[in-house]
Amino acid sequence: MFVNAAYAQAAGGQVGAGAALGSFLPLILIFLIMYFLLIRPQQKKLKEHKAMVEALRRGDQVLTQGGIIGKVTKVQEDGVIEVEIAEGVKVKVAKHTIATVMNKTEPAAS
Repeated sequence: MFVNAAYAQAAGGQVGAGAALGSFLPLILIFLIMYFLLIRPQQKKLKEHKAMVEALRRGDQVLTQGGIIGKVTKVQEDGVIEVEIAEGVKVKVAKHTIATVMNKTEPAAS
């Protein structure tokens, strides 16, 4: 009686390779869906923001993540820009905190 149960358990273990792949298939599908819906768009947005920040120049009107609107007066190479928020009031802001460029200045004609 107990021997038949042991034979039945051993017979099911031989088909494990196909079952292992079948159990990982939903995890693989979930990862692919997460990649295309979350990770890839976030990387694209990050790349666009980096390009926008690198293209900042004097005279651009910007909006910071803190809600401050001002005009760029100086762009420094160390990741800091100087923004004039009122007549004679200038603040230094980290480049990566710029949320959007509201008005873009045209490059000077050479």
